[in-house]
Amino acid sequence: MAAFRVTRCLIRDSARLRNVEQKSAVVFRCARRTLSSESANNSPTDGRSPQFSDEEVQNILTKITGLDLQKAFRPVKQELKPPTYRLMTDAQLAQATQKAIQVAKERLKMPPVLPERKPIDDVLAEDKFLEGLETVKYVFTDITYNIPHRERFIVIREPDGTLRKATWEERDRMVQLYFPREGRRLTPPPVFKEENLMVVFLQDRHEDILDLCLVQFEPDSPDYRRVHNLTYEDIDKHGKYELLRSTRHFGGMVWYLVNGKKIDGLLIDMIQRDLIQDAASVIHLYHMLHPQGSSAKEAGEQQAQGIDLVKVASFIIDVMERTLQNQLATNMTSNEGGHFRE
Repeated sequence: MAAFRVTRCLIRDSARLRNVEQKSAVVFRCARRTLSSESANNSPTDGRSPQFSDEEVQNILTKITGLDLQKAFRPVKQELKPPTYRLMTDAQLAQATQKAIQVAKERLKMPPVLPERKPIDDVLAEDKFLEGLETVKYVFTDITYNIPHRERFIVIREPDGTLRKATWEERDRMVQLYFPREGRRLTPPPVFKEENLMVVFLQDRHEDILDLCLVQFEPDSPDYRRVHNLTYEDIDKHGKYELLRSTRHFGGMVWYLVNGKKIDGLLIDMIQRDLIQDAASVIHLYHMLHPQGSSAKEAGEQQAQGIDLVKVASFIIDVMERTLQNQLATNMTSNEGGHFRE
């Protein structure tokens, strides 16, 4: 009965019931949205909300990322060189395999997920007697070595005499100018424009664009977050989760989907690939971030853990699908009757 009550709650709250008169294929897509349909104001109001950097969160995300050595060490386009062959004993081969696993784990370390940085708008002085002396801005940069770039003092003298701290964009340009980082450009490449990103996504090069984004932007910059969000949304929209599995970006994508209550497609994909434990881990993380949600309360009442979490979710999805199918049939019958009366 408790499972039926939470199912009824999820069905009542689902916004997707409004579109049941469309194609029957919509029914299944709607049924997958059960865990995502809870109200956005169900976030916890007391206690500290779990963070991406928390040890438990990192352990969950690392576990579900997977470790595919073939994918981690897949060939990349580079200058052709003669292959190197080595003869090894079984013990040496086992040792080399363990070393490769450690290297792969290093490659799979997730990039940080940080809140967007606050704009810098600090005016240090307004010297009106300097107004009109120059027609361009002057940038003063502390280029002392061994100073973290975030602590480096950079100020701008405006033509009107105002002395202010440099904005984040100006700081990034100056730091790149004096301390160039390999692969980063002073002006972001056009590929990061939204219309160009759509072309890249059609080629299934989501991982490439995320790797390039890591080099070009700081993790807390608006452009960094924008590119990542667009990439994750496209993957979720087309169900291409496998493109990022066993890469360093998979954990960040899962974190984004869990925060946005959009884990339904990911869960279906994991279940279809027999990754039941990974699906249970995703649901556990979802309940950690949204403890006030109906599914979290239902799991708590049943004390569901591990695969039982997936069973609860599957039961809700099945009931949701049957309900939507019944309402679709009722709605179609009603439409046909209205047409007959006309």
